[in-house]
Amino acid sequence: MTIDSTIRPETTDRGVQDMQHSALEQHLSLAPEPQLEGEQPSFDRQRQQLQAQAQGIKCPSCGTVNDPEAMFCASCGRPLRMAICPNCGSEIDPEADFCEVCHHYIKNDTCSFCGAHMSEMEIYCHECGNPRGGLVCPVCNTLNNFAFCKQCGTPLTEEAKSLVEDLKKLPDYQLLAETARELEELNMQLPYMSERDVVRDQMNDKLRERVLTLLAHDKGVTNPTIPQKVNKRQSKDELDREKEEKRRQLTEILDRMAVPSLPSPIKARNYAMAQKPAGVRLAWVCNWKHAMHSSPCGCAKPQLGGKWVILGKNTNHEIKDDN
Repeated sequence: MTIDSTIRPETTDRGVQDMQHSALEQHLSLAPEPQLEGEQPSFDRQRQQLQAQAQGIKCPSCGTVNDPEAMFCASCGRPLRMAICPNCGSEIDPEADFCEVCHHYIKNDTCSFCGAHMSEMEIYCHECGNPRGGLVCPVCNTLNNFAFCKQCGTPLTEEAKSLVEDLKKLPDYQLLAETARELEELNMQLPYMSERDVVRDQMNDKLRERVLTLLAHDKGVTNPTIPQKVNKRQSKDELDREKEEKRRQLTEILDRMAVPSLPSPIKARNYAMAQKPAGVRLAWVCNWKHAMHSSPCGCAKPQLGGKWVILGKNTNHEIKDDN
């Protein structure tokens, strides 16, 4: 069999064209994509993205790239990963011990009353002896997971009662309690609404003096000394001004007693609840989200600090967890 080794011109031209076409395709595939002025080539951007992913986690809040093992952003402190509430499945902060969605304490390895470590098999805390299921307040019958009643503020554990007694020795706490008592008395006062109320009070004072004089005469006292009645009643405007001044004084004291950052959320809750004065409508403003709670018992991260603030009229809608 004879092999035709003759090189035909048309075959040569077609081969050259195929080689040229292949080289052109290879050149185009390696050529950079068209780009706008000042824009990085696409392969540079892809390389930088891959490097960033390999190096760390990008913060969704500020964009800082953090170490791959980091839980919080090194720049803004926001969490890089969210945890899941074991009770309701909501996303929660990884450091939170309380879910603000379902209002449940979620740390099975930590006593909610004293902060001691507990194994998941323990029913009672080996440190404070309190049950894992909570305590019922003897005053208002509310079930509580913390050392103070979230409803009425009553201390429920021995440690909570001792903490209150220690705080009572502080000058600011004593001033706080006294100012709160004075404000409560003002809130219970009935102001003069008209001149008729003033006249009626004067007539009542004269009647009181006459009755006491007659009673003294019956006992043989000729010229009795009738003690003057201290009348604190005043007009509505005067009473409102005095209330506002007491609220201002109370706010200054509460600002001075703001709870600082503490290492334990349990200790922070207990300390804040022990500060709460009786007889005043208050709310807890946390440093974490600057949200208004009915108490630090409803805050997921009270260890970041916060303070009590006085509530005005019709402000329940501002409270985050008032249910």
